[in-house]
This record gives sequence, structure tokens and C-alpha cells, in this order.
Amino acid sequence: MSDLNLTTHEDSQCTVITVAGELDLTSCPALEDATCLALADGSSLRLDMSGVTFMDSSGLNLLLALRRRLIADGNRLELTGVGEAPMRVLTLTGADTLLLPAGTVAPRQELDPAA
Repeated sequence: MSDLNLTTHEDSQCTVITVAGELDLTSCPALEDATCLALADGSSLRLDMSGVTFMDSSGLNLLLALRRRLIADGNRLELTGVGEAPMRVLTLTGADTLLLPAGTVAPRQELDPAA
């Protein structure tokens, strides 16, 4: 079973969920539940991904679904602190252009498939 720790708080502009651990098939339902509760008030969502040590396609699919849901409601999803493992998934799939703030560039070693 994957370990995932979530902490939710409100700031002046959006709901912030700090995500730590592995974001995979086993742990995605916990993040999905947390986001459903957090989005009940209709605000934008920021995910602090600085503690995510692993992310697979289930995590990516969840992030893309969250983005679609928020856009449909007139809000936005912002990812911050994206580390090496999730950044690799985002850049390899091209989802970085959808999920990361404009101007965010992955470090060179993360783009090199041989790394």
C-alpha cells in the first residue's frame, strides 16, 4: 500500500493541498476525496507537490481530471514544488504545458531519458 500524506489549508486566493508520498493507483482515491472536499466552496486549487516522491499514470490522470473539472467551474489548478519524479512524468507526456505555470522549465537532467 502506498503512503500519501495530505494537508489542506486556505490562503487568500485558493485552497492549498500539500501532497507528500507516492501518488499512484492506490493513493489517488485519497487525494481525489481531499480535492472534492476542498472544491466544495468553488475556489481554485493549488497542489504543493514538493513532497511527492513517485507519480504514475494514475496520478497524472487524476491531475488532468482535476484540471478539467476546475476549468469547467471557472477556476484553475496550480501545481507548485514539482519534484524530479512527477516532473519526469509531466514532461514525458507533455502534460507539463497544461499543468505547470507558464515559464516553468524542467531541469536538464530530468529531460534526458538516459538520466
